Amino acid sequence: MESQEIVARLALAEAVAREGGATALSYFNRRETLVVETKYDLQDVVSIADRDVEQLIASRIRDAFPDDGFLGEETGLQAGTSHYTWVVDPIDGTSPFLNGMPSWCVSVAVLRGDVPVIGVIFAPTYEECYVAALGQGATLNGRRLQVDPTRTLQNHVTGFGANSYVSPQQVGEIVAALLSAGGNFIRIGSGALMLAWVAAGRVVGYYEPYMHAWDCLAGYCLVKEAGGWYHPFNIEGDRITKGAQVLAVAPGAEADLRHIAGL
Repeated sequence: MESQEIVARLALAEAVAREGGATALSYFNRRETLVVETKYDLQDVVSIADRDVEQLIASRIRDAFPDDGFLGEETGLQAGTSHYTWVVDPIDGTSPFLNGMPSWCVSVAVLRGDVPVIGVIFAPTYEECYVAALGQGATLNGRRLQVDPTRTLQNHVTGFGANSYVSPQQVGEIVAALLSAGGNFIRIGSGALMLAWVAAGRVVGYYEPYMHAWDCLAGYCLVKEAGGWYHPFNIEGDRITKGAQVLAVAPGAEADLRHIAGL
């Protein structure tokens, strides 16, 4: 029964990610008309595009699985009565989105209890859809993903992200530690998309000292199903709405990145 429940939700997760992505792309193509607002600080931006995409996805989920919980970046947590909770970031990478850069995505995760059992990340500008489900592996546009165990911190590049919740001093220390260990880093403005890139082998790992559940849980499922490791995200009680340290990594760089992250 559980596998049937996951399969049904997986089909919907991919469908709503793609539909939400198409809506977001239509806004992206006329982004100069959007009114931009700020949230936590001047770097934390939002527009009607984020809200409309989230409402669209939430509506589709509510129609299909009314008993499931829902956590969206823009609308918060609505508890459900089933074992399942959907965790959605309608546009991860809003700053790149609003500034005309392609590095943004729609992120849809499904939890069963406290375990991410489904992860879908759709990047419309790249026409790439990453899909994973517990025990079923991870794919990119239908092609199976498997991390390369020979890639390390030293012979590959690491994804890194930070925001104003993280002090400039801490950012500097992390970057210095990465470089001192013989690594290098890239930052594209979307943590969710970079987690998908870990699963795809484009980066060997991704680390961010403070990140929210809607940014990371879909990517976590993808990385695990592609053969990587992730640092668990505490979702007990209201912790699911709070930020936490995020690390997902291929085996060859796990020890180094865990050391740098203090895990």
